[in-house]
Amino acid sequence: MASAPGQLALVERFVNSTAATPAELGAWLAEHGLAEAGASWSSQDVGRAAELREGLRALLLANNGVAPDPAAVAGAAAVARDVPLAVSVEPAGLEPLGAGIAAPLGRLLAIVARAQADGSWARLKACQAEDCRWAFYDSSRNRSRTWCSMSVCGNRAKARAYRARH
Repeated sequence: MASAPGQLALVERFVNSTAATPAELGAWLAEHGLAEAGASWSSQDVGRAAELREGLRALLLANNGVAPDPAAVAGAAAVARDVPLAVSVEPAGLEPLGAGIAAPLGRLLAIVARAQADGSWARLKACQAEDCRWAFYDSSRNRSRTWCSMSVCGNRAKARAYRARH
């Protein structure tokens, strides 16, 4: 399964991340080049990152034809309002201006904005399986992929549908 192209892969990995403590968040941000190793993070930072992550997941579900959770989208929108971005004449186009957790979250949001502008955002989806919701990039020609993995989630859905019919 191919991951998203370019920097959009970072958003895909962020949505699929599970950092639940300040130490885990710091390790994830450092590992992915979004923050310096050893930076200090708080439980509030973890909460803001999780709120953005779940809001993005809701939007990825919408990219896959599932009605998004309005509360999750509103939470991500609230985080986004608190993350300053600036239009730049440099090739990046958008640059995060914030400090602390706003800097890495701003970088992720700038990637989302660029992907929305170039059309690649619509191909980043969340698995329709209610017990999965893994983010994946739909590289199919007709953009029809529904599950993160046909061999796992797709197979389970098809087996459930078969049992329901018989």
